Amino acid sequence: MTDVILDVSHIAKTFGHVQALKDITLSLRKGRVHTLLGENGAGKSTTIRCLLGLIGYQKGEITLFEDEYDDLVEELDHIGYMPSEAMFYPAMKVKNVIKLAAKMRGKDCREEAERLIKLLDVPVHKKIEDLSTGNRKKVAIICALQHQPELIILDEPTSGLDPLMQERFFGLIKEACANGATCLLSSHNLSEVKNYCDRVAIIKEGEMVTVDNVEHLTHTLLRKVTVWKDGLQKTYDYTGSTKDLLKQLEEVQPDDVLIEEPSLESLFMNFYKEEKA
Repeated sequence: MTDVILDVSHIAKTFGHVQALKDITLSLRKGRVHTLLGENGAGKSTTIRCLLGLIGYQKGEITLFEDEYDDLVEELDHIGYMPSEAMFYPAMKVKNVIKLAAKMRGKDCREEAERLIKLLDVPVHKKIEDLSTGNRKKVAIICALQHQPELIILDEPTSGLDPLMQERFFGLIKEACANGATCLLSSHNLSEVKNYCDRVAIIKEGEMVTVDNVEHLTHTLLRKVTVWKDGLQKTYDYTGSTKDLLKQLEEVQPDDVLIEEPSLESLFMNFYKEEKA
């Protein structure tokens, strides 16, 4: 048995005449924080919904937990999922929503729920309808994590959270993964991906552009080059070989030059920039 918790092979999904996903391939390994990174509408949420069986797909194959469990229903017992916009009964109190979520799992989650409530500073005696967006997000996080799932799937989990709560949230995710869980989250927040995630899959217009470790992504042929000559400064991205770059610089004869590895932001924009006609 390997440590592959989720294996996605060549998934394709259409909505009518619209091709939403094209040949999506992805593997999640145990104990890591994986990220689907892309602009709004890139296909992140559609990919997640296919993984969970919430929507069907036309081509490809998805394998969860190496088929350790009998069917999708049993597999879902070991998954914690939070949609980007979780909906709760508005008149229910927070504490009752959390209890209901645990009851539906058929588990006693009281101890873990209490720990999460304290860490995230959740007002459990308020009604859902009286909560801010950030506090509703916290309730959704607790409902997804309190049963201590093997696989955590979270769609835009930090939107609406203040910086302190974002830090605490990722602390919880890192802790869960250190204890053997695996996490897949979607995001378009580059800083949180760089600071907290192990592997990133960049998705664009329903296609997987690249999948790699965050640190490896910055060790590509893309370089940020700054040239100073005659009192003027020019900065640009360079994607060719180092040999060709040095040849170009020799022709320019600059007064000074700085060659840097790209930031994750630069890489993301390089993947997303439109090709010139």
